[in-house]
Amino acid sequence: MKIFIATLIALSAVPPAISGEYQPGFSTSRTCTRNEYREEYVPGTQNSPGYVKHWNEAIEVPCNSPSTSAMGRSNHSHPVGDNNDCSDGSLIGGLLGAGLATSSSRGKDRWWAIPAGAVGGAMIGCQVDGG
Repeated sequence: MKIFIATLIALSAVPPAISGEYQPGFSTSRTCTRNEYREEYVPGTQNSPGYVKHWNEAIEVPCNSPSTSAMGRSNHSHPVGDNNDCSDGSLIGGLLGAGLATSSSRGKDRWWAIPAGAVGGAMIGCQVDGG
């Protein structure tokens, strides 16, 4: 039973960086347009009356404009996520805590002191790193 608890404690201290979770970098390109109605008056002569030419023209606009998007005039806002990532601090804190527990424990106490030191160090490291 003690080994199961120690294993559970040791495995719960694995930070996301070790478990394979990562955020890949990427580059995106987006072109936003809006349709504008245009008119042009063509003057007439004595024999031919004048007339108005009209057409729709796609105009490229900045994508961060609040009144434009790729689909027209709809306004989309993107939620800002929580970026308090403490994976680096957890990893370093866990390693330091396990190392400190290894150096300060003797004999039979080492089997539980190392995982406990790793968990404690990971928690402290996460708090120090801003999580």
